[in-house]
Amino acid sequence: MEWQQLEYFRVVAKIEHFRKSAELLSISQPALSRSITKLEEELGVELFDRTGRSVRLNQFGRIFLKRVENGLKEISMGIQEINQLKNPYTGTVSLAFLQTLGITILPEILSHFNKQYPHVEFQLYQNKIFDSIQLLMNREVDLCLISKFDDHPNITWHPLMDEELFAYVPANHRLAKRSSIALHELSEDDFISFKNELGMREIIHHFCEKAGFTPVIKFEGEDVPTLAGLVSAGLGVSILPAFHGISPEKVKQIPISEPYCHREIGLAWLNEDLLSPSAKLFRTYVIEMFSQPQNEA
Repeated sequence: MEWQQLEYFRVVAKIEHFRKSAELLSISQPALSRSITKLEEELGVELFDRTGRSVRLNQFGRIFLKRVENGLKEISMGIQEINQLKNPYTGTVSLAFLQTLGITILPEILSHFNKQYPHVEFQLYQNKIFDSIQLLMNREVDLCLISKFDDHPNITWHPLMDEELFAYVPANHRLAKRSSIALHELSEDDFISFKNELGMREIIHHFCEKAGFTPVIKFEGEDVPTLAGLVSAGLGVSILPAFHGISPEKVKQIPISEPYCHREIGLAWLNEDLLSPSAKLFRTYVIEMFSQPQNEA
């Protein structure tokens, strides 16, 4: 049984037509038919039900296809890993990141890295913090760009930056012209917050409680632009990272003097550190990028 046979089988199983499959594979139809027949003889079962010129995957074929697809995927990953070992500058890095980091921080990181290493590719997964951690634990991603979380025995989290959070109020809000505010001054306002399963929701509640009140949540959202848009419509106030996507004529971003509102952003990876050379290259680059004086919070 050869790898090429398995690839031929997968294509025929998906298309269920020998002539079209042969054209796609750039081989003759008789050669393709012989390859499939030889595979069936080796397995001792027919994988397709044949009716005239048409073929349809049967029960044996469906079971075998699932395993073949998994096997070919593993082989492809192995080839990719070998290629990365040969040259870390042409590999692929899989990265999970928080939804709220996709506006400024992540694009800045990727832009700088891509200028120096233009042939490294990325697989990006925008997720909630707990989903990102689960992807990491399942080895579906190499690294996570996430805020600080409870210590995990299998994960290393390296702090990168301290991101300040601001009060966002409608342009006609009573505090809109202030250069800074104390958070308790918003205690009577309706809040627009993130949904419960998002880490920012817990952070906002933490600082509001620190300021002596529990926020009244009027609306919920999943991303910064949505929340800022609701604020611009006059539906409430919010606490958000710096965001420049809405006109200051509609929304005012105000520093919070008391308490200082912020969140720590860092890079996470599994303790076993079985990263590909490309992922290690990216990890080192990001850590060094944020260790420079101009990036310190």
